[in-house]
Order: sequence, then structure tokens, then C-alpha cells
Amino acid sequence: MRFFSNTRARRTIRKKVLTYLSLLSVALISIITLITGCQAPNFNDSSNQSGVIHLTLWQGVNPPPNRDVLQKLVDKFNKTHSDIQVESLYVGQQDQQMPKILAAVVGNAPPDLLWYNPTIGGQLVELDALISLDEYLEKSPVKPEIDPTLFESMEYKGKIWSVPFATNNVGVFYRPSLFKAAGVSIPKTWEEFRQVAKILTRDTNNDGLIDQHGMLLPLGKGEFTVFTWLPFMWSGGGELIKGEQQVAAAVDLADNKGAESALQFWRNLITDGSAVLSGPERGYETDALVTGKVAMQLTGPWTLGEFQAKGIDFGVFPIPVGQRPSTSIGGENLFLFKTAPEREKAAFKFAEYALSEEFQTELALGTGYLPINIKSRQNPKYLEFAQKQPAVNVFLDQAKFGRSRPIFPGYNRVSENIGRAVEAVLLGKTSPTEALKQSQQRLDLIFD
Repeated sequence: MRFFSNTRARRTIRKKVLTYLSLLSVALISIITLITGCQAPNFNDSSNQSGVIHLTLWQGVNPPPNRDVLQKLVDKFNKTHSDIQVESLYVGQQDQQMPKILAAVVGNAPPDLLWYNPTIGGQLVELDALISLDEYLEKSPVKPEIDPTLFESMEYKGKIWSVPFATNNVGVFYRPSLFKAAGVSIPKTWEEFRQVAKILTRDTNNDGLIDQHGMLLPLGKGEFTVFTWLPFMWSGGGELIKGEQQVAAAVDLADNKGAESALQFWRNLITDGSAVLSGPERGYETDALVTGKVAMQLTGPWTLGEFQAKGIDFGVFPIPVGQRPSTSIGGENLFLFKTAPEREKAAFKFAEYALSEEFQTELALGTGYLPINIKSRQNPKYLEFAQKQPAVNVFLDQAKFGRSRPIFPGYNRVSENIGRAVEAVLLGKTSPTEALKQSQQRLDLIFD
């Protein structure tokens, strides 16, 4: 009798859990609707009475001036496509988007287009949420204009699942006036970087307090922290994946000397007193660099437009070398969700527009993003822009040393645990070796 009673109890509990999860999913989708101010699309009715197809684009473009540039480009598309109207919706930073995206997919209420970094690709493919773009691209005249090095971020299991929106990589932004005042030059190695950061950490008004630090480091375990830390791991001789198998279970953190060296290097900057931490998960904000409270910061070309608008002196140099040059290839791709045939075709029309020389040139001029369209990089307006802004060429030149993050399912769990290790070390909670060991143990439990 006890056996049957326990079985019945387990079944009751299971039903309650499933009911709770179903209600939670519905609640999450309702929250999304309230937050974004949009309604879930009706895939069986792709147009209204006037025959216009209304599409939604979820994006997390930052800083805000860059969103304004995107909105102008979306408005231009809408004016020239009377049968398609795209609504661009800011749905938060990428780390904040993941729960919304997954809830929308599970609830069969995804957007038509999603702006997101390529690492989400494998997970969305496994959820059967995306349309394959191979046939669309084969018929599109814009395919040959895509930078061929970006196809790696578009492909998974032999098919193309996204198209690039823009590309970038990580460099070190700095204030030349502060370098000049401190009498230092651009560092090329980790050791030089450490010494320069110490010299740039100063009491500029002689009140006995440090009011200018050499470096700002991102605090948090989110993707921005991981994205800006990975170049140091690669530069230190480390690899994220052991062997040739591109799966999450092949990630190796526990026996990774490059990762240990990179964590120790960042920690040294903190213990030296020459680096300060950003606000939690706010490492992308540049206020401290703009106001001169720090002299250097890790960021990318997406901030060029912001710095130009501020009218301050700034420059960019490549990430200093540990054992080899390296940077993270970043940027976001556009993903097209399974909806209805008419909506999918309309969504690809917008994606083609985003790939075009016209769109890419205007986006690059307004934001500093590197164009993914080869013709755009040779556009006279862009060449003139690059000549006036030397920082552009720094990013273009170091792209050849760039590495892409994996796009296999489960990368988000890998990234989260790398971020936890970085955060723990920067806060002085544990050593690099122990932090990486603990992260690997968590990953082993997840993927085994």
C-alpha cells in the first residue's frame, strides 16, 4: 500500500509542478507583452485589412544614440515598403533578453526578427524556432557582399540560421591627454600595460585621494564581462574547448593555464590599486572614461559615435599581448523565427536591407560599428570616415587576430560559469585556479 501511495503522491506532485510551469510560462509571456508594449503576433493573420504585414524586431542596441540610428534606418525601410512595416522594440541588454526570448518561443509568441549575438544560434535551432536561410541567401544578390569571415557565426550543423547585422571586436579605448600628462606611451605587452596602469593612477589635485585610475574592468558574470575577458585568455595561450569537438561538454576550464594567467592578470590590476570595477553588469558604460576618472577601458567600435558626440579626446589601441595577439570578434546577427510563410518572406526582405551597402554604411557612420558588407567598407563616405577616425583602422587591423565565441547549445551555461569565475577573482573571493576548478565542476554536473 505504501508503494502505491508514494507513486500516487509523486504523480500528484508532478502534475502540480507541470501546472505551475505552464502558468509560469504564460505569466512570463504576459510580462513580455507589458514590458515591450506589443502583442503576440497572430501567425494565421499576417496582414491587416489594408494588406500590410506588420513585423516586430526585438533588439538591445546600446548606447541609446545607436538605437536612434537604427530607428532612422527602420523608418527609411518602412517608408519605402508600403506593404511591410517593421516595429523596432528595445527589450533590454542581451543578458536580460534571454528569459524573454525563451518564454516567447515556448509560448509560441516569438518576434519576427531578433537582434542578438550569434552564440544563441544553436539553442534556438535545437528548439526548432528558426527558419533556415540557405535558400533565401542563394537567391539574394547581397550574399556575395557579406564578409566571408562571418559565415562561421551564421552556420550550425551545415545550415545557415542567421545573417550578420554588424561586426566589431574588443580594443582598449584611452584618453591621450591623460597619457601625455602622465608621460606614458601605449603599452604592447601585459607587463607594460600593468606598469602604465600604475602610473596613470594618480591624485591629480593633491588632496591625498586617488581621483584617476588607470583602468576600468567590468564587474559581473554576464556576457559583456566574458566577451571582454576572453581575448586575454586566448592571448595567454588558453583555449576554451579541448580537442576538435565543438560541444559544450568539451569546454576545459580546470586545466587551462591561459585562463589562469588571464584571471591573475586582471586580479593584479585590482591588487595594484590601478584598476576599478564597473557597476554590477554595467561594464559597457563609458561615463568614467568620458569624465577622466579612468584612463583606459575595454570596449569596441560601437562606442565611437558616442565619443565623437561627446567631443573629448580619445584613441584606441589593440589589446596588449600575453603570448599572442588576440581579440574577441563580436557583433550581432539577425535571426528569423518560424511564423507564417508571408511573414517569413517579409522578414527576409528586411534582413536583406540590413545587409545592404546603404544600410551598413549609414549604420557604420552613425554608430562606429564595422560594416559586414564588403562594398560598404569601400564606400567613399566610409573611407573618408575611416581616414578622419584612426580608431576604425585599429579595429579593422586587429580583426585578423579575432576569435569567435562558440554557438553550440549550452554556450550560455558555459559563459555564465566563466563569468562567475571572473567575478569571484575580481572580488578577491578565491584564487584563479580554484575559481576555474569550481566553474568546471558545475559545468561537468550540467553537461554530464
